[in-house]
Amino acid sequence: MTVKLKLRFVPGRYAVTRLGADAAIPAWTSGPGFCAIIRSDDELTIVCSDTRVPDGVEAERGWICLRTVGPFDFQATGIVQSLIAPLSSNGIGVFVVCTFDGEHLLIAESDRDRAIGLLIAAGHSFLE
Repeated sequence: MTVKLKLRFVPGRYAVTRLGADAAIPAWTSGPGFCAIIRSDDELTIVCSDTRVPDGVEAERGWICLRTVGPFDFQATGIVQSLIAPLSSNGIGVFVVCTFDGEHLLIAESDRDRAIGLLIAAGHSFLE
């Protein structure tokens, strides 16, 4: 069974930042729009609008964000794979953040048009 999803762009440009594992969550993460904060044993990763990230913070900038239009059953399978496969098999890097109601895919802004074409060819559709 092939998973066909509806996608939409999340407004803005994003940065993926890396702070120390013991760092406090900085105040610059607050504000409107998409933000993800993930703490692991090794690091604190923050994804947020690139305009919020101060100079001097280790960051990969220039990402745009697509999100699935859900929600989906937690037992659903193949959702993330159906999004990543057409992109990564064609040389487009993806940073994925899953939330309770859906998946967010960050891709380089320079890959936008190619990614749209590949996802449509894979059976997915885009909402305005």
